[in-house]
Amino acid sequence: MTTQQAVVANDIRVKMSLRDPIAATVMAVLTLLIAMTTSGYSRITWGTDESFLFQIPETTVPAFGTSMALAVIAIVLTALIWYFSIKRRPVNGWLLVGTGVAFVITFLISTVAGKASAHLPVTALLTGALAFATPLVFGSLAGVVCERSGIINIAIEGQLLFGAFLGAVTASVASNAYVGLIGAPIAGMAVAALLALFTVNFRTDHIIVGVVLNMLVVGITSFLFSTVLKFNAETLNSVERLAPIKIPFLSQIPVIGPVLFNQSILIYLMFITVIIMQYMVFNSRWGLRMRACGEHPKAADTVGIKVNATRWRNVLLGGALAGLGGAFFTIGQGLAFSKDMAAGNGFIALAAMILGRWNPKGAFAAALLFGFATNLGATMQAVGSKVPAEFLLMTPYFITILAVAGFVGAVRPPAAEGKPYP
Repeated sequence: MTTQQAVVANDIRVKMSLRDPIAATVMAVLTLLIAMTTSGYSRITWGTDESFLFQIPETTVPAFGTSMALAVIAIVLTALIWYFSIKRRPVNGWLLVGTGVAFVITFLISTVAGKASAHLPVTALLTGALAFATPLVFGSLAGVVCERSGIINIAIEGQLLFGAFLGAVTASVASNAYVGLIGAPIAGMAVAALLALFTVNFRTDHIIVGVVLNMLVVGITSFLFSTVLKFNAETLNSVERLAPIKIPFLSQIPVIGPVLFNQSILIYLMFITVIIMQYMVFNSRWGLRMRACGEHPKAADTVGIKVNATRWRNVLLGGALAGLGGAFFTIGQGLAFSKDMAAGNGFIALAAMILGRWNPKGAFAAALLFGFATNLGATMQAVGSKVPAEFLLMTPYFITILAVAGFVGAVRPPAAEGKPYP
């Protein structure tokens, strides 16, 4: 077979994927439509602080010209995606990301276009996105360590909620927010212990156990809030907040400084945890054993790995991570505990884990996307967007549905996920 024949045969064998081209086309068309209906000027602010090393002046751009330039970029990238797809070649994911970024920037510019009193606060938008992503990152990491070992963790929602509850209570009793960082992981581990007990020892269906645990935690925390915390708020549910920690010099860089280097210890812990987990899952003996238990527990057992003990340990670790994420809702934001504070973030964290393909860095990136979508709704309301508030608020849930429905492509969970052993 000649080289040309081999190429033709390969083209026939490889099925053309229309997912990326269609997604890019939709975003490019929307970008063009928004650009064509945009007029006036858009004001962009970058944050002002006397401690900054230098100041970035407010930027005013022609909304129509800038939007049309972004639309052209989106169209070119979409054409490239179609070209690679038709040729049955792998589509670089950054092409689709670039199309999405062009669409988002065009939408943001159009929102404040022609409004003298409105401006686009870039620093506030990014800072809020990182904050909203924090519990999602911890929750998705909890899902990674559990499901990589073979346990489906639907109870992330309950672990986040109980972490928020006990984090607030311990911080209030000690009058120190940092003590809450001890109570929150313990709360998450308590829920995780029940999950491990029923799934590993009693071999119960993982999905059912997770749902029941979520309902149990909602009931317990709501009862305790109504009967105990509500009447002892000063001692058991006071407002304690983790103070921001400025990193010298780095925190004085405009935009980047406030977003990355002027945060609470909880967000710094998030970055450290993602880095450590990424290394440990794929480059350590612990990670290899964990993945073996999730992929082929019988093979792991034959080489001396205690499968159920490994699953127990990983479920407890996942519970601790989720509980730490739950602390964001109370001591992380400086809020007292209230009923159902997790507000569905545990399920969005599961979607981030799937979107990230059971990979810590992928889950982190997906959680940032969801966090940005959540904060985008709040920011657009503040600047007076013409889009109804209800549509903006449903953005993260819409992205979650797309992720779970397989829009991100075929993803394969660990082979032995949800299967008891032996």
